[in-house]
Amino acid sequence: MVQLLADPAQMPKWLRGLVLQEPLSGVHGQVGTKSRVVMQTGQQKFEGTETITRREPADLHEIPEGTVVHFEREIAGEGVWSVAREQLTEAGPETTLWVSENEYRFSGVLMRLVGLLMPGAFRKQSLQHMQDFKAFAELGMDVREAKD
Repeated sequence: MVQLLADPAQMPKWLRGLVLQEPLSGVHGQVGTKSRVVMQTGQQKFEGTETITRREPADLHEIPEGTVVHFEREIAGEGVWSVAREQLTEAGPETTLWVSENEYRFSGVLMRLVGLLMPGAFRKQSLQHMQDFKAFAELGMDVREAKD
């Protein structure tokens, strides 16, 4: 499951709104890698730079049983900075516990206002991404084919 989550070729299938993710430096998914990311939700478009800040273990193949996988990234764009801290743990046969902690910081009057008036929108979007990944991993559902 972790390998599927980390595979850049699979991301457009489950990461709703992903328009583009292109490496600027480094190797996709490795610590220190920087990528240009473009997301679109309705008429809203966001462009930023993603930096991978933590990936443990570095090799996601043949992860020892009981290992907690940590994957963290920062995204910075106009008026917003965010960090996502992901922990994945085997919870049973073919079952993974995914804990995601997301932090947002806003600069500029408009983005601060959005953060104050719509904090639930960011939680809702994070949860939607997790649900979309679950549907993709378990059922092969592709968000690009969704009717909503």
